[in-house]
Amino acid sequence: MSDFLQSIIDRDPAAKSKLSLILTYPGVKAVFFHRLANFFNTAKFHLIARIISQFSRFMTGIEIHPNAKIGKNLFIDHGMGVVIGETSEIGDNVTIYHMVTLGGIAPSINSIDQRNMKRHPTIKEDVVIGSGAQVLGPVVVGKGARIGANAVITKDVAENSVMVGIPARNVGTADSEFKPYGITPDSDKKSDNE
Repeated sequence: MSDFLQSIIDRDPAAKSKLSLILTYPGVKAVFFHRLANFFNTAKFHLIARIISQFSRFMTGIEIHPNAKIGKNLFIDHGMGVVIGETSEIGDNVTIYHMVTLGGIAPSINSIDQRNMKRHPTIKEDVVIGSGAQVLGPVVVGKGARIGANAVITKDVAENSVMVGIPARNVGTADSEFKPYGITPDSDKKSDNE
């Protein structure tokens, strides 16, 4: 728990203390409740797991399906409106901002045929997903990638890519510097071909 809280302090200049994170950060609470819900889901107490996840949603504004697989040190900053679908997989040290959806793209028809399918994204380690981004379908977002605010991802993303736009396109290579909205200094400049 201490390492988890320290990882947030390392990524958020507004974070003042571990106690303030526990008491005031909805993303911290959502991750805690997800761990609890995931435990019950794994034990096949699905109703209890869903009740816990819905209580967490009510308390935090963040919806994480109990079956989602989440690695170490997930930081959901601000958090309101974040949705993480049932078959989502999130690696270590991922940062997600508010209004992000890790969702499916399959229609709501033929639901029974979709129950055992991978329908949601896989997010690899050290990814940053900017506010309002939509990562849809069973895509893979490679390690160290940066997804810009409001980007729409429907195809796999290579490692260390900087993705912006609708549909998202690669505008550069992410370096190790933390860029919360997935932009580079040249992201807003148009090329001569545009």
